[in-house]
Amino acid sequence: MPESPGLASSARSTCAELIADVTAHVLRALLARPGLSGTYHLAAAGETSWHEYAQHIVARASAAGADLKLAPGGVRPVTTDAYPTVARRPANSRLATHKLESSVGLSLPPWQAGVDRALAELLGH
Repeated sequence: MPESPGLASSARSTCAELIADVTAHVLRALLARPGLSGTYHLAAAGETSWHEYAQHIVARASAAGADLKLAPGGVRPVTTDAYPTVARRPANSRLATHKLESSVGLSLPPWQAGVDRALAELLGH
């Protein structure tokens, strides 16, 4: 892909704070209900694309006064065809978290909350 101004984004990230908080909540639930078992998916609430994720970060950083060379409108979407990877990625890789939420009485925070918290920490706010 030729270089051009703007941002093409695809990365993997995990919020360790969310994982730690939910793990503690699940352990408390297991102590109260020892029969609880199964496979559960964990992800912050809501859905987004890598493009929307990058736009959100740039918009929040800009609003916080970060000196950026890129405006939110400069984040451009990239199709999977234009961004080849070694392994094929599924068109829909959203995780269903309703089993986790209903089994242990948990409401997961929106994905924006974790991004905003991490960004504030990085920007020193």
